[in-house]
Amino acid sequence: MKIKNEIKLSFLSRSQNEAFARSALGAFASQLDPTVEELNDIKAAVSEAVTNCIVHAYSDTIGKIDIVARLLENNSLYIRIKDKGCGIEDIKKAMLPLFTTCAEGERAGLGFAVMESFMDKLRVNSKLNSGTTIIMIKTLKSRDEH
Repeated sequence: MKIKNEIKLSFLSRSQNEAFARSALGAFASQLDPTVEELNDIKAAVSEAVTNCIVHAYSDTIGKIDIVARLLENNSLYIRIKDKGCGIEDIKKAMLPLFTTCAEGERAGLGFAVMESFMDKLRVNSKLNSGTTIIMIKTLKSRDEH
């Protein structure tokens, strides 16, 4: 699929950067003229993915989070969020609603479920002690369909 535009972001896994990532990806996606609902879906999915990196991948440390976002020719938004944290032992189990490895705090274990519900495609690749890559794709309604 042909790429119409692309951005790359890298930032530290500090909680204040979650809002930055959500806003930056929302601004980038606005080039596709999304509905308010589509824009909120994108921002919520990005927020969940980045929060997972901060809370789980780098739980007691600070690491780097890399994001690549692409606008594709079919009015789709491709987002890849990557960390080099602890990795996920069992991806299928981690993607189950209400599953969490966070014993402390108020974690509902709904991050992947939220991402999956707001995006059209979600793929998770992970390797223990090497990190996790999340790929999300959302195809937006064409301007005529709004």
